[in-house]
Amino acid sequence: MDVNMLLESTRESLHQIGIFLPRLLLAIVIVVVGWLVAKAVRFAVVKALRAINFNVLTQKAGIDRFLKQGGADIDTVRVLGSLAFWLVVLAAFMVASNSLDLAHVTDLIERVVLFVPKVMLAVVIIVFGTYFAGFVSSAVTTHLRDTHAVEAALIGRLVLYAIMVFVIMIALDQMNVGDIIRQAFLIIVAAVGLGLAIAFGLGGQKRAGELIERWSRPPDQEEPSTRGPSKPVL
Repeated sequence: MDVNMLLESTRESLHQIGIFLPRLLLAIVIVVVGWLVAKAVRFAVVKALRAINFNVLTQKAGIDRFLKQGGADIDTVRVLGSLAFWLVVLAAFMVASNSLDLAHVTDLIERVVLFVPKVMLAVVIIVFGTYFAGFVSSAVTTHLRDTHAVEAALIGRLVLYAIMVFVIMIALDQMNVGDIIRQAFLIIVAAVGLGLAIAFGLGGQKRAGELIERWSRPPDQEEPSTRGPSKPVL
């Protein structure tokens, strides 16, 4: 009796192994093929982005310089290529785990797979937004300097920061990171703005008075200090 039970248990175990091994081999094949396809997709994405001069846009926007200053030996084009690579790899892992009937693992990987394209779109939004912010800031600064406005560089930089805050908010909303992060970001921005306002109000009252006086002065009126000595009338 014990021998029959042992044989039955062994037979059942071998049967389960016989069912599982083909699924495991299929999962391994799916992962390997997915990895190869992911490398091809990464190569194609990088080549396509460089073909349309997207790397020139990222360089002008300053994103590549920002990455290098942070110690990353990679540019924005390669970041997008890597994201595309991992998107395909994770999709392959999702299919493989589904073939193994790993429902919880499949659900977890599916959430990550759905999140990666949002990150890629957020990166593109930040690139175009940064380039647009720099363009508008330069245009505003140039126009103010041509009109001989005071603090043209300061106003241009404030325009840059304002547009960048708006762009980052759009990118965060695109990734659906939740209201908590957006509210925390708004709180940080508001705190920085309040701190600058207080610092300027307490330590720059004289400077503020000078700026208000300059801005309210007619364009054709010169400061007494800038006028030269009057010539005697013959």
